[in-house]
Amino acid sequence: MPLAVYALMAGAFGIGVTEFVIMGLLLEISVDLGVSVQAAGLLISGYALGVVVGAPLLTAATSGWPRKVVLLGLMTIFTFGNAACALAPDYGSLMAARVLTSFAHGTFFGVGSVVATSLVAADRRASAIAAMFTGLTVANILGVPFGTWLGQALGWRATFWAVTWVGVVALLVLQLYVPADRHRPEAADWRGDLKAMARRPVLLGLLTTVLGYAGVFAVFTYIAPLLMHVTGFDKAAVSPILLVFGAGLVVGNLLGGRLADCHLQPTLLGSLMALVAVLGLMTWALHQQALAVIFVGLLGASAFATVPALQMWVLEKAQGAGQSLASSFNIAAFNLGNALGAWLGGLVIVHGPGLAALTWVAALIPLAALIVALVALRLEGTRPAAGAAVYPDTP
Repeated sequence: MPLAVYALMAGAFGIGVTEFVIMGLLLEISVDLGVSVQAAGLLISGYALGVVVGAPLLTAATSGWPRKVVLLGLMTIFTFGNAACALAPDYGSLMAARVLTSFAHGTFFGVGSVVATSLVAADRRASAIAAMFTGLTVANILGVPFGTWLGQALGWRATFWAVTWVGVVALLVLQLYVPADRHRPEAADWRGDLKAMARRPVLLGLLTTVLGYAGVFAVFTYIAPLLMHVTGFDKAAVSPILLVFGAGLVVGNLLGGRLADCHLQPTLLGSLMALVAVLGLMTWALHQQALAVIFVGLLGASAFATVPALQMWVLEKAQGAGQSLASSFNIAAFNLGNALGAWLGGLVIVHGPGLAALTWVAALIPLAALIVALVALRLEGTRPAAGAAVYPDTP
């Protein structure tokens, strides 16, 4: 991969730490700010909803800007947003700072996906997307466990200060290695793009993304309470177990990218089926510590194996729409799933069958995603076979 793809990976790493590290700090934040764990969980939903709103709006607003300028501007927002999180005096201020930070997320990955695919050969484009998203997986292997440990040792604010410095480093790397646009992009016809995005195949693709990731985050949002109160691990064990989750993310993401380059539709369906199976069996595995650790890794692998296939599938369905906008909408769909999952998980814990039942309830959501994908394929009159993606436009 070109160095520019790894620069995009560095930006993805910083954003990934910000999005995911709060899962390991819910208990510390809830105690420090005097709110319930469920309310602290809404900080994840608020971030995700900020991505949903910010991704299409910022992508449309910056469509005529040089893509490198857009990426640097977004990383600047990200850096200042994390500093605001570290300084937040109360729950409301922290929520506002999280939402501000989230505005950078969707457009960064949307524009970054287009830039990454423009830098490699046609048969490597799903792998280029997977390489950029590896920044998220490395964030989970290194950044999230370290941030969780740092927050538990020095207070959760120390974690956000550390992520602020990650943003500064990512800005420098992007400036050095992402090439300037050869030609200034033309401003998009956003009305026409939105009309094209409203086609049924695109909407079904976005719905598949939402449902697939809602199941993941219904469980991952509350992974610390699950490991401590259901499996019986000590608080100190949470960070090392998150390393296993991160390792699973790397394996699933890279494997999913390679398979999606060759067999897009089978990879999509197979990864969703694997996710349903892992979540369902995890209900039993959580009651045995060794199996719980294994299934945390399998959850990471099955979750991120879906990412390259879902991203490329929506790009394929968005023929005629601006590829940056289509990509950003799908990132928004991932995060709408995150918000929905965190909210549903809270309902299951507080008003439903309880924490121990969370995983089997969550398994029903990607099962619905699998059904939507099968319906979409049936409506197209195609069978699950190797598919060639329609690749994004180039700078």
